[in-house]
Amino acid sequence: MNLYNLIIQDKEAVTLDEVYLEPQNKQQFVQLIKEHTYIKELQEYGLPVNNKILLEGSSGCGKTMTAKAIANALGKSIIILNLSNIVSSRIGETSQNIKMIFDKAARERSVLFLDELDQIGKARGSDDKDVGEMRRLVNTLIQLIDYYPENALLLCATNHAEIIDTAIIRRFQLKINYTMPSKDFLDEYYDHVLSQFPEDLRDIERKYEISFAEAKDYTFTVVKGNLIEKLEAKNSILL
Repeated sequence: MNLYNLIIQDKEAVTLDEVYLEPQNKQQFVQLIKEHTYIKELQEYGLPVNNKILLEGSSGCGKTMTAKAIANALGKSIIILNLSNIVSSRIGETSQNIKMIFDKAARERSVLFLDELDQIGKARGSDDKDVGEMRRLVNTLIQLIDYYPENALLLCATNHAEIIDTAIIRRFQLKINYTMPSKDFLDEYYDHVLSQFPEDLRDIERKYEISFAEAKDYTFTVVKGNLIEKLEAKNSILL
């Protein structure tokens, strides 16, 4: 399989200010960026730089956006890999593909973002006859994480950290939790999304207890419906 067919091509430039994060999470990411900015100075003092980060929690709450924002802040390219797309029925091939992508990221000093890390954990318990093969795959992943160079950055995301092998979890220096946004936080986000539209399109009924991604999709759908309604009313008058 072609290596580039496994990588999700996403060139969207995102800044950390565009990602809606809880204050404590944002503070950790700001320090992470600064650590990699001053990596040489920190290493001179024998201080390790955090470069293996686990983002865990609700889907649609900004994990992928965070990874892209960190890469952008550091001026690094980002390699995005969805593990659900790479797991093959031929486990040896899966291990080889993952190793090639880790090697590429390390060589280029990129930000490597592995989405749906729990796919490895799920696969291990899916079929008894495959447990041995899947254990070897997990061991490969552990070794790749262990030897990932400090001047590159690995971010992994999962919605189900509880099913991931504990040996993998222990490898991450930072574990950052994403929760569903509160009503006030969603209102702030709605205000931000709606600010790009004329005032007469901003008055929508807001939904809560949903993720940022769901709120954005919902907002765009309602605004489009309202705009189409206005355009049709205008056209009917002209006719």
